[in-house]
Amino acid sequence: MDLGLLQVSAPGLAYICLGGFVVLFSMISLLVKEKLYINEVVLGTGFGVIIGPYVANLFTPREWGPLESTVTLEVMRIVLATGLFAVGVELPCAYMKEHAKSLLIMVVPTMAFGWVALFPELNYISSLCIAACLTPTDPVACAAITRGKFATKHVPVNIRRILSAESAANDGLAYPFLAISIYLTVETSVRTALGKWFLVGWLYQVILGTVLGAVLGLLFSKLMKLSHNKGFIDRESYVAQYLALSIFTIGIASTIGADDLLAAFAAGSAISWDGHFNVQTEDDTFSSVIDYVLNCGCFIYIGAWLPFDDYNSPEYGITPWKLVLLMIAILVLRRIPPLLALYKFVPEITSWKEALFSGHFGPMGVSAVFVSNLALTRLPTPEHPPANQAQYLAATIQPIVSFVVLGSIIVHGLSIPSFNMGRGVHSRTISLTMTWTSRNRVTVPDWVLWARAPDIVESSADEDVEQGSTKTPKGTDESAVIPDTGPSGATFEDVPGSVVTRRHSRGKDDSSPELVQVSTLFSINSPPN
Repeated sequence: MDLGLLQVSAPGLAYICLGGFVVLFSMISLLVKEKLYINEVVLGTGFGVIIGPYVANLFTPREWGPLESTVTLEVMRIVLATGLFAVGVELPCAYMKEHAKSLLIMVVPTMAFGWVALFPELNYISSLCIAACLTPTDPVACAAITRGKFATKHVPVNIRRILSAESAANDGLAYPFLAISIYLTVETSVRTALGKWFLVGWLYQVILGTVLGAVLGLLFSKLMKLSHNKGFIDRESYVAQYLALSIFTIGIASTIGADDLLAAFAAGSAISWDGHFNVQTEDDTFSSVIDYVLNCGCFIYIGAWLPFDDYNSPEYGITPWKLVLLMIAILVLRRIPPLLALYKFVPEITSWKEALFSGHFGPMGVSAVFVSNLALTRLPTPEHPPANQAQYLAATIQPIVSFVVLGSIIVHGLSIPSFNMGRGVHSRTISLTMTWTSRNRVTVPDWVLWARAPDIVESSADEDVEQGSTKTPKGTDESAVIPDTGPSGATFEDVPGSVVTRRHSRGKDDSSPELVQVSTLFSINSPPN
């Protein structure tokens, strides 16, 4: 008897694939992310390709008809907005104000160089549009070298912070770079195009979007502080603002036509300006969980969305070997030359090696897909063959952008594992517990286990301590130092070594009860290779 209970549908298969990937990846995430240094960006994209239309044919976003472009645009918008809001929150207090000069030097010239240096087989103005899609650094993919165990051990904190801030800022500034190329393509008068670009692209979208986000962030910061003082708000509600306020901000900004991504970043920076929001959400992992699930879903979607058939379209001048050459040229020329030329004007970058590193790690991903879909909403539907340059651009923009995104995910996603294998770094995880002055017990991050004597580190309250010191820091009461036990039960009291001090802080005020100093005696080094 057929009861008709089996209902195989596209949404059901999508839920199975997304949930199944997150469940399975989470079971081995520590091994993959902390040992192999491969994050969900690479694996999610690969999984999306496998379940997509070219392999298993289980998840096919491009077969959704007219809604496909809108769904893709909004999925990318949500993921970018929450990611940019989180970057703004997690930066130290008033970071954007104190590092405005460095950000201005890193963002504008670097974006402008990549904007005019890339020329596919299109006319000059159409090339500008495609380059504008590939100019922003993706904050989601960039997290591989700004967060996590490898970043903490090998990337200086000043580089991590400036790259996070830059990736967030240049995502929002992609709007005016895209706008000028679109206006020059669709407008008949250059004067009209430039006038709209200045009035709409800069004054309305960028300036208004930034001001709107900052005002919303400061307003809700004051309201939440008032509500907290009166006992009206709990800790969970603070954490929920990561998702709720970012979506609320992009909703208002996109409704009035302002730059919604820049508004989300400005709101995140403003709401944490005085450090109150950071203190209330500190040590809570819910926002990280939401970010993790959204990232997994987004890159699975991108993997299934990639148009592999369009990578060989001779009628448009698109062939695989040309795309490969273009991708290599972009990876080499997009960021490295301008950063090598300008790093001396950026205090956070202290050497040409750091400039080379910062130039290389400018991955393209969610932001490029978002901007390319945004461009399609402003271009005419292409005919076959295209009747004009605007239609030709509409037909070629996604194959070119998506191929470069795929190459960037592979190259940047596997750069850290390749670097790790090349150096022969063998990591191991050992958990230690330490006594905090204001809490019972917490797990010490494993990067402190590789602190090597005799390095002496002096750090302000708003900086991470990357290595140990052979001397007890000034102001530390040695009688209050409590040695702890390792995993085998042995104490570290008898082990000659160093005093490691970790300050857990986002601001400059050491009087806050949340800002505590921990000291313990130990010295454990990895065995020689």
